[in-house]
Amino acid sequence: MTHRTVKSLANAARPEDLFHGQWQYNRTSALDDYKPYLDESWNEGATNAWKLLQGDRPARLQGSYGIVSAYIRKKRTSPGPITAQPPAPRLVTTWILSRPEFLTEIEQLRLKTALVNCPEFDALAGHVRSFAQMLTERQGERLPQWIGRCSAGPASLSCGKEFSWPADHTHP
Repeated sequence: MTHRTVKSLANAARPEDLFHGQWQYNRTSALDDYKPYLDESWNEGATNAWKLLQGDRPARLQGSYGIVSAYIRKKRTSPGPITAQPPAPRLVTTWILSRPEFLTEIEQLRLKTALVNCPEFDALAGHVRSFAQMLTERQGERLPQWIGRCSAGPASLSCGKEFSWPADHTHP
């Protein structure tokens, strides 16, 4: 062993301090996109991995029996609930900014889960969707009402600043 290895082993206060990089438990698996579906099925009482693979599942679920069985086994033996890792903020932003009809079934389910767990995110998604509709349908006259809705409530977009129209602007 090199002196650096010995030093890192000697300086570790607990065994978890020795795990770095690839040894951490934050690696993605082929099942990550389908864990919300499996969690939902588990909560509805489906505890058999084989039946989960054979039943009404997302069309692109490619997990093998072994990987699904291992995930279900963890749920059976763990004292606390096992859930999928929360999606990255950039991924949730992509889902919110995408047209809902262009999202896959799994992406829609994961977005729904993210929005249910955070009411501010849900309000923000509503603001973004209403703004997108206003832009695509060319309804600029609704902008003052939209700004008013965005300035109030749990997901205020105003950051404490009041919006005012320029003096020479005439809005409908």
